[in-house]
Amino acid sequence: MHLIDLITRKRDGGRISPDEWRTFAVDYAAGKFRDYQVAALLMAVFFRGLDDEETYALMEGMLDSGARLDFSHLGSAAIDKHSTGGVGDKVSIILAPLVAACGVVVPMISGRALGHTGGTLDKLESIPGFNTRLSMAAARAQVERLGCMLIGQTDEIAPADRKLYALRDATATVEAIPLIAASIMSKKLAEGLGGLVLDVKTGAGAFLPETERALELAQTMIAIGERRGCPVVVLLTSMDHPLGVACGNALEVEESLDVLRGGGPADTRELTLALGAEMLVLGGAATDAGEARSRLEHALNTGAALQKFRQVIEAQGGDPRVVDTPGEVLPQAAEQLMFFSHRSGFIQRVEPRVIGRGIIALGGGRTTMEDTIDASVGFRILVKPGDHIMRGQPLAAILARDAAGAELGSACVKEAIIIGDEEPARVPLISHRVTGRGVETLTK
Repeated sequence: MHLIDLITRKRDGGRISPDEWRTFAVDYAAGKFRDYQVAALLMAVFFRGLDDEETYALMEGMLDSGARLDFSHLGSAAIDKHSTGGVGDKVSIILAPLVAACGVVVPMISGRALGHTGGTLDKLESIPGFNTRLSMAAARAQVERLGCMLIGQTDEIAPADRKLYALRDATATVEAIPLIAASIMSKKLAEGLGGLVLDVKTGAGAFLPETERALELAQTMIAIGERRGCPVVVLLTSMDHPLGVACGNALEVEESLDVLRGGGPADTRELTLALGAEMLVLGGAATDAGEARSRLEHALNTGAALQKFRQVIEAQGGDPRVVDTPGEVLPQAAEQLMFFSHRSGFIQRVEPRVIGRGIIALGGGRTTMEDTIDASVGFRILVKPGDHIMRGQPLAAILARDAAGAELGSACVKEAIIIGDEEPARVPLISHRVTGRGVETLTK
């Protein structure tokens, strides 16, 4: 295969055959192509798109580039959740142990920071010793023992997607719907799932801000799942402002622990329960959403979910003391600066992209594939759109490595938080539920 032929054809609006896409993915995983050529192909796809058969074939090729897990012998369907990425979105860290504590197998494979959004793996690795790079054998054994894992892609699991994922982040090609769908579904189907719940973000901080494009992505992934015998449920959720309070790797782990203790911010908790309810119903652990939510709340209130997370941390080499004393175990920023309101009024907007880029500028994200992350830095955003605030009220805390970083973070918060005189309309946290049966509009 000559990759330049595929680049030229897609650049000029042509079609790459399913066999060619499958071969490309397997050969790329084997190291047969240079990244600069693959980057050119990604850009051509970004501008020209893929049809449904091309998208499915690329997904199949990435799936076939590695090995697959199989948990069918455990007697219950394996169910996972995936988010398309948001600022302050730490829900996966909470959901995996919570749903596993309710008896559903959760073999969760997550990703790293992508664009302006954070990554579950980077957050988990702020826990000293936590190993997200389990081998297939170790991952399988842990799921059999605990019903849960929280890992990243290895060389064994969809390696073509792992390489493309990093390259998309470095080449500004993240937002292409076919690339998003093929990426998510390849690594999720490699888990041997019996069902998948997807959190597709919409709004100012989403990769696909428009509801119409988010629905297109949802329906694309549902169709892929149906072809593979894996039912998919999608919730469209708001990313018009950061989720929760904490934004930044270690800070978000601490907030996740708050939710697992039965507390935490209301929006983080609500989204966790909504997604978890879908997972329990798909996994056969509840007959409907009401029963599912009751089981999830019981697992939070009794400490069963927190105990499951402690077991996962220990199993994956992390320091379990983080569950009880996170402030003593997680990395702590050297500087903290409070940002206060200069006037009274209503919070109009909290721009998530500005906050996400601010985390990167503080050192908490990547601008190149080789960058290392400072897990201690970030923001605590103390207000939401629609809140009425008074002059001098604290709006945010900036956590930075030094005084210069704190001032940089302060400038980001000043740009991100907009105050006005009129109360803005509230945006629902969850706007749509999408399945193979159609689209349901919600008002949550």
